[in-house]
Amino acid sequence: MSQTPERRTTLIAEYSTGAADTGSPEVQVALLSDRISSLTEHLKIHAKDFHSRRGLLMLVGRRRRLLDYLKNKNQARYATLISRLGLRR
Repeated sequence: MSQTPERRTTLIAEYSTGAADTGSPEVQVALLSDRISSLTEHLKIHAKDFHSRRGLLMLVGRRRRLLDYLKNKNQARYATLISRLGLRR
């Protein structure tokens, strides 16, 4: 299931750092994590969908790069985001 505009709006409102914030690393990582979880569920059903698997791996790499950037810039924001999203690192 893809992201609906309502779901995107709620995620942006939940993880934004300011009133008009839509592009901070926190928001981007939250949106990517939502897409990753939906693709993971899709791949549990459709195990041989290799095109979607490639897309999933690209999303995971993009999220990893954003998290590394945030970790280098501000360790406290990184730790807060990881705990809020429930990611392992």
